[in-house]
Amino acid sequence: MGFQFDHLVHFVNSPEETREEVIRAGIHAVEGGRHENHGTYNALGYFGLSYIEWIGVFDQGLAESASAVPYSLRETFRHDGYREGLSRVALRSKDLEQDAKRFRELGLDVHGPNPMSRKRPDGSVVSWKLLHVGDPEGGPELPFFIQWDEGDAERERDLEERGVISAHPGGELTLEAVGFAVKDLGAVSRWADILDLPITEEFEDESLQAKGKGLKLQGGNLVFYTPTGKGIVQNVLDERGEKPFQVLFEGSESRTQSIREGDYRFKVKEEAK
Repeated sequence: MGFQFDHLVHFVNSPEETREEVIRAGIHAVEGGRHENHGTYNALGYFGLSYIEWIGVFDQGLAESASAVPYSLRETFRHDGYREGLSRVALRSKDLEQDAKRFRELGLDVHGPNPMSRKRPDGSVVSWKLLHVGDPEGGPELPFFIQWDEGDAERERDLEERGVISAHPGGELTLEAVGFAVKDLGAVSRWADILDLPITEEFEDESLQAKGKGLKLQGGNLVFYTPTGKGIVQNVLDERGEKPFQVLFEGSESRTQSIREGDYRFKVKEEAK
């Protein structure tokens, strides 16, 4: 399959205000556009081809209608009560039809692939296909899967020419990982089997009062944390359930910043120390 990390979805009340906030935090972010038939719109921040989508609702009725698609983002937003916070991750594929076949063979509940599009601020349209899957065994919501109509090299060149991919105010940044709060680390093995990804060694993170284990993925790792004490991971589980809660960047400084109920953690790159 050869999945790559594509993007992290962060639901926010106002993508415009969030864009200003993340720029102040040192992240280059641009206005994205509108999903006209789904009632949502976004702002975007790119780190190579990996990106964060800060998405909000412009038409509640359209968003509610779109939430009827099982395991879709809009269904997740509705289940979360349209509460701000990190929501889902999307993985990029070159063959969603083949992925859908394999997922069905694994016993997953599969919907799609389905065509999607978004109108950019300049009026041009960007298009892609989406695949949504659910796991009858439960656990945290699986990623959804995206296949862009343009190839990676073509997309990257176009995004650079449009200024969507550009230098960050805070210096060079790499999206290193997305952190998930989970009840137990068994979710790691389950996702590794489904996604065919290698597992990292277990570790302790005292700052989070949690132990963690990750999946290696080109473009951004997926790291799962289960609580060992009272801390942010336990709080996320108590308040929101098994969800992504943290995005980790490598750059030129170390700091942690809360943005719209998301934990944005910056650390110094090894070679920069």
